[in-house]
Amino acid sequence: MISCPRIVMAGTNSGTGKTSLSIALVAALKKRGLRVQAFKVGPDFLDPTLLSAVSGRECFNLDAWMMGKDYALDLFARKTADADIAVVEGVMGMFDGAEPKSSHGSTAEMAQWLESPVLLVVDASGMSRSIAATVKGFSGFEPGVNIHGVIANRVGSERHAKMLSEALQSCSLPPLVGAIPKGAFPPLASRHLGLVNARAQNLSPEVLAQFAAAVEENADVDAIIQMARKAPRIAGGGLPAGTPAKKRVAVGIAFDDAFSFYYRDTLSALEAAGCDLVRFSPIADGKLPEGLSALYFGGGYPEEHARELCENRGMLEDVRRFASTDRPIYAECGGLMYLSDGVELRDGGKFPLAGILPSWVKMNEKFRALGYAEVVLKKDTLVGGAGARLRGHRFHYSGLARDPVRGGWDTAYSLTGRNGGPASDEGYQRGNVLASYVHLHMASRPDSINNFIACCARGL
Repeated sequence: MISCPRIVMAGTNSGTGKTSLSIALVAALKKRGLRVQAFKVGPDFLDPTLLSAVSGRECFNLDAWMMGKDYALDLFARKTADADIAVVEGVMGMFDGAEPKSSHGSTAEMAQWLESPVLLVVDASGMSRSIAATVKGFSGFEPGVNIHGVIANRVGSERHAKMLSEALQSCSLPPLVGAIPKGAFPPLASRHLGLVNARAQNLSPEVLAQFAAAVEENADVDAIIQMARKAPRIAGGGLPAGTPAKKRVAVGIAFDDAFSFYYRDTLSALEAAGCDLVRFSPIADGKLPEGLSALYFGGGYPEEHARELCENRGMLEDVRRFASTDRPIYAECGGLMYLSDGVELRDGGKFPLAGILPSWVKMNEKFRALGYAEVVLKKDTLVGGAGARLRGHRFHYSGLARDPVRGGWDTAYSLTGRNGGPASDEGYQRGNVLASYVHLHMASRPDSINNFIACCARGL
């Protein structure tokens, strides 16, 4: 059962300021002594790190396409069981999702599933009465999406704010509950994959105080709390828990400024099912921790730290030795790059790395792949048996300079996009090493979690 008060922060489009507003609202609510559970709609890895830092609790992704309804509601129920209020940051525009013909995978769909009140964030720069047309269109576009209030961002003056409010009132539309002036929020740094993670951004108490003050001074936080409390009790949760492994396994997980892209519920699922996750830093640690059964390299920014990774020869050699023992190594995106022969940067700089996957990786100016991916396993792998289906996401600028199959590796994935189409071969496997550009959502596929742990336990 889901009973936690909740609010969805949706935008008319990308770039309206949803993330800054979500950070500010969470900071303001926490300042009032509330236990705030944050969520992020979609597959994004970066916004959750910021919201986790602000709330003091892990922020979790809610992705309709990757997870499905039952899992998403179960995750929400579990993570809000001890929370006073939940803030759900949307993705892109409210109705933008996995396909243009429906709202599947969108913020709107998640709001419908959660039966949550919605705050619509509008970039109001250069707008007055047009805000009413915009909000009217969004309010009536799809049944089951309940916009309870509007926050105008980048407002020019108090007079401008009054005009926006009167425009909404004149059309009997949801009220303006916030008018945020231009420049009210501290700037958030960004990179080519989006916002910089929380460690790099360094959300200090002083910065968080500025965010909280901006929303307290320019929005009716009490009204927003009352909106969140209007969310009804709904059915959700209760999915059967997996059976923990009889013997726990120690899995080394790369975690530092180069590697931090992990779905937090997948890590939680691994721990619950029998993994002791032992963090290590490929940048700073001279060797791997002792007693590991497997390694897990997630995504991140290895290209931003290529020199440091290259110069940590002790760690690279230890990873090579680990691979030679045939213990499992699973690598996604940035992890694939680390296992490769090395990375060539856009300026031509080349930095040798682990040399396990037989190809160099070259950074490009434009996307090599962006979007959802469905994987059918062609053979038994660390993440499942032949025939299993998993879903995930790709978002990368780099590409392999050489097909690893020419170096004696197999492809274990038959990969299609979210709307099907011709399948391609991916998922490079040799022995117990599996590397791919796909970030899989394993938590919503319990068989995948169990299979991974079983592979880790075989060598014990």
